Amino acid sequence: MRIHIATDHAGLEFSTQLQHHLAAQGHDIVDHGPIDYDPLDDYPSFCIRAAQAVVRDQEAGIDALGIVFGGSGNGEQIAANKVQGVRAALAWSIATAELAREHNDANVIAIGARQHTFEEAVTFIDRFIATPFSGEERHARRIGQLAAYEQDGTLEADPRSTPGLPDVLAADSSSFDPEAG
Repeated sequence: MRIHIATDHAGLEFSTQLQHHLAAQGHDIVDHGPIDYDPLDDYPSFCIRAAQAVVRDQEAGIDALGIVFGGSGNGEQIAANKVQGVRAALAWSIATAELAREHNDANVIAIGARQHTFEEAVTFIDRFIATPFSGEERHARRIGQLAAYEQDGTLEADPRSTPGLPDVLAADSSSFDPEAG
């Protein structure tokens, strides 16, 4: 499998160790940066490029996943999720890594390199890579809804709204006066 990796300065040493670990398992590793340690680097471009590469590979029929990490993994996950077609999940346990693939068909995993030991993080990553999407209808349906929204803003109808009436929760509430009792 091809694995696209990106980090920031907080995960640079982690990235090097991880690349050796994954290459030893036979994976094709693509490093999207950074190359050198810079405590002021900006992770978005690294993570977005890795996410773009995952989507390109998957669209070309190449079995590919992505791994993004930094101090907490939060910003890296957000950056990866800006790429259309990416479902990046922040994993902090084996269970969250497994469920990200099994239920959400996540194609990118985000890890907080300062939140876990290398050994812990590798168990999450290995489980993520090894776990297939379940393909269950309910999960596929939900992923389809996410893709539709990402594509054109389509949302399922709000079950609380009455047909023919405006959706109260989506209506402009700028006239709401919290002090009007």
